[in-house]
Order: sequence, then C-alpha cells, then structure tokens
Amino acid sequence: MAKKFPILPAHPERICWGCDKYCPADAMLCGNGSVATPHPSELFGEDWMSWGLDARDADPPATPD
Repeated sequence: MAKKFPILPAHPERICWGCDKYCPADAMLCGNGSVATPHPSELFGEDWMSWGLDARDADPPATPD
C-alpha cells in the first residue's frame, strides 16, 4: 500500500520527494539522482493544491454575462 502524501509538511527541504521512501535529502537510498526532488509546496507555494488540473472541477461553472 502506498504511503499517504503529506500536503503541507513541516520541513519539506529535509526530505527527497522523488519516490515513496521519503529519504533524508542528504542520504538518498533510491539513487534518484544527486539532488533531492523538492516537494510541490517548495516549487509552487503553500496553495499548490488549490490550482491545477483537478482544481478546475472544484470551481463553480461560469455564468454568461
């Protein structure tokens, strides 16, 4: 069973988010490269879950003016 993905982790910079092992950024075990994969909140901000492909479904339909 896959681990639940944390939406807003306390210190995302300490973990590599490239696979479901969630290794420390300075001791990656999976060989996912030499740089830790950042969490989406580090790339897109804390509101990263409120926009994107799935967010369009949550918006109310537009009304014609």
